[in-house]
Amino acid sequence: MKAIKQKWDAISERWTLAALFGTLLKWIVLGGGVGILAGTASAIFLKGLDYVTNVRMEHPWLLFFLPLGGALVSYLYFKFGKNSAKGNNLILEQIHDGKETIPLRMAPLVLFGTIITHLFGGSAGREGTAVQMGGSLAEWFGKLLKVNPVDRKILLICGISGGFGSIFGTPLAGTIFGLEVLAIGLISHEALIPAFIASFVGNVVTSSVWGVSHAHYSIGEVPALSAVVILKVIAASILFGFASILFSELTHALKKGYSLLFKNPMVKSAVGGLVIIGLVYLLGTRDYLGLGLPLIQDSFDGEVSPFAFLGKLVFTSLTLGAGFQGGEVTPLFAIGATLGHTLAGVLQLYAPFLAGLGFIAVFCGATNTPIACFLMGIELFGADAAIYLFIACIVSYLFSGHTGIYSSQQIGVSKSQRIRIQQGSTLAAAKEMRKQRQSNDEARE
Repeated sequence: MKAIKQKWDAISERWTLAALFGTLLKWIVLGGGVGILAGTASAIFLKGLDYVTNVRMEHPWLLFFLPLGGALVSYLYFKFGKNSAKGNNLILEQIHDGKETIPLRMAPLVLFGTIITHLFGGSAGREGTAVQMGGSLAEWFGKLLKVNPVDRKILLICGISGGFGSIFGTPLAGTIFGLEVLAIGLISHEALIPAFIASFVGNVVTSSVWGVSHAHYSIGEVPALSAVVILKVIAASILFGFASILFSELTHALKKGYSLLFKNPMVKSAVGGLVIIGLVYLLGTRDYLGLGLPLIQDSFDGEVSPFAFLGKLVFTSLTLGAGFQGGEVTPLFAIGATLGHTLAGVLQLYAPFLAGLGFIAVFCGATNTPIACFLMGIELFGADAAIYLFIACIVSYLFSGHTGIYSSQQIGVSKSQRIRIQQGSTLAAAKEMRKQRQSNDEARE
């Protein structure tokens, strides 16, 4: 009997190894396929984005077409978009047992819509576009191969990771972002290997195959580790968390406000474009249009206005609130970097150093992804400031509370035991519950 048991154990072990190798091979093929699609889409998008940005800079009068461009994109979404208008939230919902389909049309719609936003001067980013393209292409790829429901969810996570990693040139951050953004406080390791393969392949395809380069910044000299510097970093990171709350809540409020005032989405976007034009001439500057890359660069090696972070925050919230297409992350980088540069003078810290911390910390607070943001900091700025980067991320994450730019992001674990929130509820549902409690408290008084 002992000999039989040993033989059976040996056979079982071989079958186990075969299953593991089969799983690895399967996700190399599937994750790599999504990475190729996402990386190619990101490359096309980044090349197009560079082109239209240069055109806009050479022809400032294009700003006057922003209302028309916004109305056109809103019409296309109204006529052909169907549920594509949900954007990133649609992808998150489908990973969380959603019953809808992510249409392939989402990819060209968001690509065209974001290009139009940047051609005419809207203040928006690129992450949302990359994630939506990656998600819709992953959905199409899964349908083509007729994958089962479990593998479909993993492929959608691959789409998020592949899009994020390829658009910013940060494959490690892209991997964890796709896992971490789903639910606050929880990371699903089930998709760890597929997400890494998709993010890594996507980045290689974008940079090596298509020759697209990514911007990198230097934080320069990192201060020696000391209690004083740590306290200053914590203080700045609390403000970074508050800035992320302001951005998220203002953007959501403007989306709701614009929709209440203007039932027609084309009119809503046209009016939003007029508001942006009015602000440009009221403030006498175009610094807050587009991605905000010059603002980021100046935060590291130049000078920026003390309130530049607020200008970029307001312009981006107004643009996205009016229904223009584009992401939030690159503007969040600009908000964080300029705020860090401003705080450097107050806290007596090296400006590029604090700009680098703000760069990732405001983004972290708005997306509730501290590990991904920490890894992004390492990939962009190096490991010398690792301790400070980590402190900035976790403090901003905590002080941003249960808010964020993705209303369909679930709350897996509350950020504080003192804050009672139903596990599995979304940020949108948690917000409504807070409002209801406040109303009940006021009624009792």
